[in-house]
Amino acid sequence: MTTRARRTTTPPDARPPLRETSTPLLAAAGDLHNTTDLLLARLATAPDHVAFEVRGPGAPVTGPWEPVTTAAFVARVRRLGRGLVAVGIEPGDAVAIMAATRYEWAVAEMACWFAGAVVVPVYATSAGVQVDAIVADADVRLGLAGDAEQADLLDRALRGRPAIGVWMMDAEPGRDLDDLERRGARVTDQELELRRAVAGPDTLATIVYTSGTTAAPRGALLTHGNFVHQVLNVAAAYTEVVKPEGNTIIFLPLAHVLARALQLVCLAKGMRIAHLAEPRDVVPALAVLRPTFLVVVPRVLQKVQAAAAAAASRKRLGPVWVAAQSTAVAWGRFLESRQDDPSARPSPWLALRRRLFGRLFFRRLRDLLGGRIEYILSGAAALDADLCRFFLGIGVPVVEGYGLTETTAPLTANLPGDIRPGSVGVPLPGTTVRIAPDGEVLARGPGVFVGYRNAAENAAAFADGFFRTGDLGELDEHGRLTLHGRSKDVIVTSGGKTISPAGWEGSVEQNPLVAHAVLVGEGKPYLGGLILLDPESVSAWAEREGLDPLIRLSAPVDGGLVQVDDSHLLAVIGRAVQAANAQLARSEQVRRFSVLLADLSEKGGMVTPTLKLKRAALMARVHDIVENLYHDPRNKP
Repeated sequence: MTTRARRTTTPPDARPPLRETSTPLLAAAGDLHNTTDLLLARLATAPDHVAFEVRGPGAPVTGPWEPVTTAAFVARVRRLGRGLVAVGIEPGDAVAIMAATRYEWAVAEMACWFAGAVVVPVYATSAGVQVDAIVADADVRLGLAGDAEQADLLDRALRGRPAIGVWMMDAEPGRDLDDLERRGARVTDQELELRRAVAGPDTLATIVYTSGTTAAPRGALLTHGNFVHQVLNVAAAYTEVVKPEGNTIIFLPLAHVLARALQLVCLAKGMRIAHLAEPRDVVPALAVLRPTFLVVVPRVLQKVQAAAAAAASRKRLGPVWVAAQSTAVAWGRFLESRQDDPSARPSPWLALRRRLFGRLFFRRLRDLLGGRIEYILSGAAALDADLCRFFLGIGVPVVEGYGLTETTAPLTANLPGDIRPGSVGVPLPGTTVRIAPDGEVLARGPGVFVGYRNAAENAAAFADGFFRTGDLGELDEHGRLTLHGRSKDVIVTSGGKTISPAGWEGSVEQNPLVAHAVLVGEGKPYLGGLILLDPESVSAWAEREGLDPLIRLSAPVDGGLVQVDDSHLLAVIGRAVQAANAQLARSEQVRRFSVLLADLSEKGGMVTPTLKLKRAALMARVHDIVENLYHDPRNKP
């Protein structure tokens, strides 16, 4: 159903002038030439420190979790590395790892580097055609799979190629990692050490294929030096977060460069790691593992907040929760202001409300997160400023960062003690960020990749020695970066107005019922909107509201997409659209929108493994719906 949006008017923002900012390097690589040197340096100082917590086969997420020391991890890495050498892996050969997030992923990656191989990560949920394309483009010679289904996909992709074979992380005699380790018995420690030490800072460590939100995936070439620089400087900049007495749970896909970079930082600095393949398993595991630090996508934080609201509603405390949430945001604003003026004091009324709601709600929320959380890092998508303030206000600071595959994950980030909601912070140590005349964010530094596997793509990827991120942004007077969306997503209406969708979309996506909001209107007389619902949140909302179970919607499968015409839902989403419009100039406001329910699983083809929307894939399926926003005779603008 197409819905008309109410119009409001606000003045447009002014664009700041071109600016550039740099952060000095905090740590040099010194004698650390490659990623394996980071691990061995840790082994030399703390061999008996617990590096991982690992569940046995079939154990529930609540445990038992068994400790694995740095020495035990290195010993297994060496055994597997010798196995890779024994079956014929040579320095520079590409090895594909296709598995869900698990301890064996960490073992496999480091073993590849000990053997001198190049790691090619493949998302665990990738379709066969995607696996085939990556294996062919990267010239993969050997596959390491999580389970039998993934092993079969790699087997098929390697068929007909000069390949060695595929081994599995799940137990299967003659085909698993234990078998591969046994094959390495004849390879000496000295031979493995020669392989391990051959890689230098400029040696290729991995080929990471971009998620393809706006274009076809491209193989980004990341070196050992890229990773070593990032590990050392992130650790130096975040000593309050990355510490031997701390621990984390990694549940983002390890095929994503952010999760792999985080894992290396933790390994190098002694921060204990547990792995979970399913994000839904994180909450029940928190009480057992009690992490001090988590890396999440913003949607996870939205769901935590929404779950708290739902729990309060069930106890008939909905209005009280609304007041508590408002208080948390206000306290977050106060803490934000105190960074500029340390002498600032909260009003007595705010301080009183914060103490009251702290006992009633905030402490319980912190306990739900395990009771030891000191910081959360949010990345991969824009974080709403008030959501950031909410968590800051309840005592769980959220550090928002920004980076790309091509920058070896982090490029900029807020710092502990200097968190600015709405900003993605300052450049990481050793990095320079420049804003081009058209507003594009450019980056230069030792974390920036050397280029794409297809060299023909590099000319357009760099300008004056800077990597062109494709994102739009601005720098404030303190060198903090604020993003305004992707340059490829900019819309030019038939009236010649150029509009970045990020502001309107981000505002609408604050509503927990909304998974994705998409602004449309290229070449059209006015802007329209597509609202993709979160089925799980809608179902819970319908139950709380006592509405007809028929609108407790189930998402279509196999890439399906349907329009929603329930009046209750349309009214709620309409208010979210009106609130977003109220923040924008009239020419930037949405006049009509459609509410949709889509298959938002990765296999549906419209989202990446980190839940980012693939706009091109969506737009290919909604052409008629978009046209109806402009041609439906029942809805004249």
